[in-house]
Amino acid sequence: MTSNSSDAILQVDHVSMIFGGLVAVNDLSFEAKRGDITALIGPNGAGKTTVFNCITGFYKPTSGMMKMIRRDAKEFLLERMPDFEVNRKAKVARTFQNIRLFSGLTLLENLLVAQHTPLMKASGYTIGGLFNLPTYKQTEQASMHKAREWLERIGLVDRADRPAGDLPYGAQRRLEIARAMCTDPELLCLDEPAAGLNPRESHELNTLLKDIRRDTGTSILLIEHDMSVVMGISDHVVVLEYGTKISDGNADHVKNDPKVIAAYLGVDEEEAAAVVATPLTELPKLAPVVAQLVSTPDAPIKPAKPSPVVLPKAKPAPTQKDDLKRIKGIGPVNERKLNKHGVTTFSQIAAWKKADIVEAERYLEFDGRIAREDWVGQSRKFAREAASSKGRK
Repeated sequence: MTSNSSDAILQVDHVSMIFGGLVAVNDLSFEAKRGDITALIGPNGAGKTTVFNCITGFYKPTSGMMKMIRRDAKEFLLERMPDFEVNRKAKVARTFQNIRLFSGLTLLENLLVAQHTPLMKASGYTIGGLFNLPTYKQTEQASMHKAREWLERIGLVDRADRPAGDLPYGAQRRLEIARAMCTDPELLCLDEPAAGLNPRESHELNTLLKDIRRDTGTSILLIEHDMSVVMGISDHVVVLEYGTKISDGNADHVKNDPKVIAAYLGVDEEEAAAVVATPLTELPKLAPVVAQLVSTPDAPIKPAKPSPVVLPKAKPAPTQKDDLKRIKGIGPVNERKLNKHGVTTFSQIAAWKKADIVEAERYLEFDGRIAREDWVGQSRKFAREAASSKGRK
């Protein structure tokens, strides 16, 4: 669904962002076409997230202009707008590198929070909601319908009333995208949506983004390092290096551009040109990044048959049972799963080694979350507190 060449939804003209003496973005210009999926790629530190923060109002660029053109032909200069108006008026929504769901709220509640503006307006800012006036009731029902519709789209409607924090990492990513879509954006900005996903989840993400573009007409601008995602779905790719645009075009043009390959490999353009001429079968010997960049598989990936779960258990099995939900990141669902495999106490989790953490993350369908939230450290603290309390008695 590639749009007309003159039909731009976002125009970024000569934007620069300077922090003290650091030039994070240098005279950047590009267009995102209406109905297209536009990818912003580049090595770490290239300035991609800074560009996103400028577009969505978190930063005000040092110079340049960013124009959002809505379907009704209204134009908004994003650099002049407060961040909350970028979403409310210009209809730009975003997600973040690090998932920012309300982990203690249910999936349904997370999607209702995204619709607080129409709900508050319909409530008359408390009185309508307090007395459940018809206008508020009608808006509330519409919001519930939209939330459940998006849960259906992402395959999570059966978990609507469960805490968002209990979801596997990939499902949390999908929920965050659905939450952004509940604001009815015309431009959806996704900051590394495939980060931490396995190949199967990345393929599911590709399908979801294509469905969003096809069914809602929403234009998508994304930052991504996973080239199977970028090359599989993007209509237009913009490449940054040290804040400067080095390539701009369709996927085929970009993946064969010596400047792009040089940026990812850290070689000069002559060496990069030699890489372009190298047969695909030889590319893995040169660099996995380039092999991934030049080859663009988009076929469904069949998940391997999972091996049996073997979580570490105490020997002999403990008779007591701790409230594992005290550990940040463990909700009722995950507590039940751990209990099912004999993990019932803080001391057991406190004794986990690296291999145990890997096995637990595989079982819970997490990717780095146990280490990131330091379940072992939290468990040691709670185990010491329990031992100290027992000693005082």
